[in-house]
Amino acid sequence: MLPPALDSSSEPPAIFDGTPKLYISYSCPYAQRTWIARNCKGLQEEIKLVPIDLKNRPDWYKEKVYPANKVPSLEHNNEVKGESMDLIRYIDSNFEGPSLFPDDPSKREFAEELFSYFDSFYKAVISSLKEDKINDAIAAFDSIETALSKFVDGSFFLGSLSLVDIAYAPFIERFQPFLLEVKNYDITTGRTKLAAWIKEMNQIEGYTVTKRDPKEHLENYKRRFLSQL
Repeated sequence: MLPPALDSSSEPPAIFDGTPKLYISYSCPYAQRTWIARNCKGLQEEIKLVPIDLKNRPDWYKEKVYPANKVPSLEHNNEVKGESMDLIRYIDSNFEGPSLFPDDPSKREFAEELFSYFDSFYKAVISSLKEDKINDAIAAFDSIETALSKFVDGSFFLGSLSLVDIAYAPFIERFQPFLLEVKNYDITTGRTKLAAWIKEMNQIEGYTVTKRDPKEHLENYKRRFLSQL
């Protein structure tokens, strides 16, 4: 049972009481990254999940927790840190649990390339969602298919599940239903590696418990992008 999102009428949790807290929004893909990392490390009992209602966020969140007033943020060791890419690395490095980053130097190097590529991937797909053409999205997902073909010791980007998969999954989860219904474009057609990756991700409980209904993503993206066409 997921805790309810806290809004402007909610009392704050006990802040800086020694319990690590992950502040998220259930609808935010950036926050979802950190939630997945927490789960896949097996930290459900150690890091408390504190969901925030972004449409009616409580004043105390900005005033007492995170002045940037964004999610995700992590309260740990009497500090609050933000930025999802930094946080998934921090969670992996500073808490117990299975490592989500490989020791293999070639895989670590490729991981950094994929982290750097994410912004280009995101911008390319978003440009296709905004416009009446999908060439940029096609090229972006072709790049993902190529990346998934680099290592043959598993279906994930680096062979086994890693922070790279966690960084990309929340966004592909949202792009896929919109492109299929609105653009009539199936991102898995002709991309066997991507299809296998999506199937494998959907076997990871630490990820699946964070997923929203695809219809919810679809409606959110329709409101966001169709008015711009």
